[in-house]
Amino acid sequence: MVQKAKILLVDDRPENLLALEAILSALDQTLVRASSGEEALKALLTDDFAVILLDVQMPGMDGFETAAHIKRRERTRDIPIIFLTAINHGPHHTFRGYAAGAVDYISKPFDPWVLRAKVSVFVELYMKNCQLREQAALLRLQLEGGGGKAAAGEAKEPAGLLAELSARLAAVEEQAEALSKQLDDDSADAAAVATAAHLERKLTGLRRALDALEPGTGTSSSVSSPN
Repeated sequence: MVQKAKILLVDDRPENLLALEAILSALDQTLVRASSGEEALKALLTDDFAVILLDVQMPGMDGFETAAHIKRRERTRDIPIIFLTAINHGPHHTFRGYAAGAVDYISKPFDPWVLRAKVSVFVELYMKNCQLREQAALLRLQLEGGGGKAAAGEAKEPAGLLAELSARLAAVEEQAEALSKQLDDDSADAAAVATAAHLERKLTGLRRALDALEPGTGTSSSVSSPN
């Protein structure tokens, strides 16, 4: 079964968290609450998240400071952050949000459908990256001579494992291509488009590594997993 992605909701007002949960529940992912910047940073120590929805105005550590801490950590620096704010102080305030590392900056009240659509894009990108890491792990297993294990617990022949890897990778490639077309059609955020392009480059690298392992192509003794 495909594991659900986790979405971190950060707001000091319980009613706002409840509203976000109502909007995003249709995505059928795991929604995690945090009522402060400190609580959000604590959650990020142990869990991986597809995207963070972060309120700007919070007592104590505000959204900008919280985002700065998130971007300084190697483990969390690449997690997309969408800022939510009830007060629009103009272009300068919005620029500060992007400068803090946000991929989007949305003023309340916002269109629930638009917010859900934006979050769903980052969830899809996160899931594709997870699938890609799984393919890379299987490839490393093959290169290390592990041979892999069949679903019934029996060792697979190298050719069989390569065929399975290729089929799984083809499925991810097809989904990534569909997602890229969707981003083009929807005129999505530049950050989402850039992330999708990075994913496609990693898929291309993994496909080349798999092709190099095919019999008769001069299999290398070591192939690096895609970055």
